[in-house]
Amino acid sequence: MLSKTFGSAVYGVNATIITIEVTVGQGMRFFMVGLPDSAVKESEQRVEASLKYFNYRMPRQKVVVNLAPADIRKEGSAYDLPIALCVLQASDQLVAQKNLEDYIIMGELSLDGNLRPIKGVLPIAIEARKLGYKGFILPAANAHEAAIVNNLDVIPVENLKDAIEFFEGTKDITPVTIDTRDIFLSTHNEYDADFEHVQGQENIKRALEISAAGGHNAIMIGPPGSGKTMLAKRIPSILPPLTLHEALETTKIHSVAGKLGAKAALISRRPFRAPHHTVSDAALVGGGSFPQPGEISLAHNGVLFLDELPEFKRTVLEVMRQPLEERRVTISRTKWAIEFPANFMLIASMNPCPCGYYNHPEKECVCPPGAVQRYLNKISGPLLDRIDLHVEVTPVSFDQIASTRKSENSTAIRERVIKAREIQTERFKENTGIYCNAMMPSQMVKEICDINPAGKILLKTAMERLGLSARAYDRILKVSRTIADLAASPDIKIEHLAEAIQYRSLDRESWAG
Repeated sequence: MLSKTFGSAVYGVNATIITIEVTVGQGMRFFMVGLPDSAVKESEQRVEASLKYFNYRMPRQKVVVNLAPADIRKEGSAYDLPIALCVLQASDQLVAQKNLEDYIIMGELSLDGNLRPIKGVLPIAIEARKLGYKGFILPAANAHEAAIVNNLDVIPVENLKDAIEFFEGTKDITPVTIDTRDIFLSTHNEYDADFEHVQGQENIKRALEISAAGGHNAIMIGPPGSGKTMLAKRIPSILPPLTLHEALETTKIHSVAGKLGAKAALISRRPFRAPHHTVSDAALVGGGSFPQPGEISLAHNGVLFLDELPEFKRTVLEVMRQPLEERRVTISRTKWAIEFPANFMLIASMNPCPCGYYNHPEKECVCPPGAVQRYLNKISGPLLDRIDLHVEVTPVSFDQIASTRKSENSTAIRERVIKAREIQTERFKENTGIYCNAMMPSQMVKEICDINPAGKILLKTAMERLGLSARAYDRILKVSRTIADLAASPDIKIEHLAEAIQYRSLDRESWAG
């Protein structure tokens, strides 16, 4: 007898439907075909143990499991549940009152028949609804994640027995439903860290406000203990709230990577990722034999923070250059290429030299001659060109630390950022894929960032003295446009341009060592 149902495989952030067919006939062996990997092949042992636990049996006949289409490689352990149900139906141990072919079924079985959570549930649920399946049967731990998708019955099952009884019609399982919009609106402005708790550093807060308003990349340079990491962690709290579309897009990536956790639903706050400097190329940009999203994709629609930037391997930093420009990363393999979104704000921090005290107002730098230049040379010029704002962070004085005066909170800063972003949304409404000033291509910069003759003289002088590249020229104009937007000015004034030029600290000759 032949039994058939459907599962899914996730490639990139999109799901592909997989047909699972099982036939039981004459013979004595178990065969699995359709390019299964080792984890899929091992499902035979998990399925057999689970069936025995609930007093069912694995047929002592020829069992053939086919995973179609046969030319796509199947990976992971999530095919256990559909294979087990098809084996039972094909061997007449399951008399189903509900049609297995109406459902997408996924789940990893433990040896006692319980179901473990799986990865990539959200894109699978989206594909199931798109193709008109009646429901999605999956581990209970993943149910809230799948329930983000409306107009699809999300059936949570704790174990194999629950799934059997559901299809036999002896157990009613209520589909999980959640109010996505209510969850989104109730938590999208909640952040643990707030700029209110940062004493002093007003110039740094201003630079980070500009960075958030225009989506600009920024690097903070300062001695140890000056507050670089603390400031970076508060940046998501001043970014505009995620839209529902951005939240779904972000949740899909985290679902594919298995980062949502049990009972998780919609990600409603902008992500903040801070990988350690020992991170590998593949872990940062994504990759592996079966490509998974890296840190830059997990930071999509949020912030990627690289603490102590020169300590990262140079090869790791260089692979970021293309994603920073294109806002996506393409991972190519022999038979396919997978694309992950990577629209993130890069925030980096670094000490000014190996000892950390170069240009310090009080402490003396003890680095040998040339050490500062060698330290800075760990970061390539092309990468620095892609960072719009270079901000010097100075230590906070005792009086500022001891002050009881409250600083401006993140909510007030975020309101100004949102107003500036609204101006940019109106400006780019005719341009698909451009949402903020940092995303403007070079040809658009010339049209939108027009400056008066006095501004051109100022910029020419700065370019010659600092030896700036053409890319740095564009960055200065983009930042000055953002500063003008924060001031609600239709034109870029000379003071906006001057402020933008001062955020090119690492281009100055004083950093040559």
